[in-house]
Amino acid sequence: MKLTQEIIAAKRDGGELPDADIRQFVAGIADGSVSEGQAASFAMAIFFRDMSVRERVALTLAMRDSGAVLNWDDLPGPALDKHSTGGVGDTVSLPLAAAVAACGGYVPMISGRGLGHTGGTLDKLDAVPGYVTQPDNALFRKVVRAEGCAIIGQTADLAPADKRLYAIRDVTATVETIPLLTSSILSKKLAAGLHGLVMDVKYGSGAFLPEYRKGLALADALVGVANGAGLPTTALMTDMDEPLATSAGNALEVGYALDHLTGKRREPRFHEVTVALAAEMLLLGKLAVDIDEARRKIEAAFASGAAAERFARMIVALGGPADLLERPENHLAAAPITRAVYPETSGIVQAVDTRGAGQAVVALGGGRTRPQDPIDHAVGIAELAGVGDAVGADHPLGIVHARDEAGFAMAQRRLRDAYRLGEGAPERGVLIAERITESSHA
Repeated sequence: MKLTQEIIAAKRDGGELPDADIRQFVAGIADGSVSEGQAASFAMAIFFRDMSVRERVALTLAMRDSGAVLNWDDLPGPALDKHSTGGVGDTVSLPLAAAVAACGGYVPMISGRGLGHTGGTLDKLDAVPGYVTQPDNALFRKVVRAEGCAIIGQTADLAPADKRLYAIRDVTATVETIPLLTSSILSKKLAAGLHGLVMDVKYGSGAFLPEYRKGLALADALVGVANGAGLPTTALMTDMDEPLATSAGNALEVGYALDHLTGKRREPRFHEVTVALAAEMLLLGKLAVDIDEARRKIEAAFASGAAAERFARMIVALGGPADLLERPENHLAAAPITRAVYPETSGIVQAVDTRGAGQAVVALGGGRTRPQDPIDHAVGIAELAGVGDAVGADHPLGIVHARDEAGFAMAQRRLRDAYRLGEGAPERGVLIAERITESSHA
């Protein structure tokens, strides 16, 4: 056993830490024997000195082993999951989990809450009355086995070292360093006992890491570390230079996902990302021989209604209403003020500050800037204009769902500020820019 400060000093000076030192340090984070100051110093040393792939794998495995590790080997099919780095209008998880389940996969999806401008899957499901986002392990396992999917929140005994270290990183400006980001994301996924994982790494104005280069570095690290830790993983780089869905806000996004599942509305950008990610999951789970067959199976699950049926069964199994798909308006909260926001001048949308649009939802009360902030599930923005849309007196930038007049006024200002208008057709970015199946640093 080394002194904690010796391990910090070794990384501070650019050394490559042995696996045993990393395990010792992480165990100390979990049991409290490592102080907050020491954990902060360790995080800062990694921020400046980086970690090798071997160190990143060791750190991720140590974080995984700091708590309970689930096992799904008793399922009749593969346990598969998808994780997104977050954005605005990214409610892909809801239809995706159901579609993969309809194709023979099992999706034990452990999701998080939103922070800042990005929405959280768990916050969206909290908008469904009665739905239990924190079931006990027995119910979680029962629903996954019976219905093929269950979307729940992280339990306290999964990767507890990550929870403590993340809180320290959050207040010491070390959140965005690649080794710590990677270990934070993957330790929880490894603890979930998965057989395959697809990463949706966003880039663009609404992404956590807006620069493509930084997003690609994260995707590369995630694939390298996950595969190095024994979890087959593929990553897709997807565009977040405009909201993925035309709805942003918790109840609104649930309604949007229901429309997608039932076929009432399937917007091309959202559908393409959903199908692409779900198909990669089938491929990793060996439920399709190639990506074309995987895509056909997912498309069929949506077209036949099988995905919608799976979703409805999951909702009921976890306490939600049986008629949510048929009568969502009876169950999803509605805001008292629903009003369109028009641009001050007409034009064609050239670009969207997607982070700004997300912050308009936060300002309404639909997001949080601190983990303890309450959420108003009814508020948000629907019918968001996309790049290339003509907007003006007869076509709004979006329809704001607000709790009060002050909230509407603030959201209106932020939404107008988020759009840049001009003349002529703009260049639209590639929706899915890259597919990463192995790390360039492995």
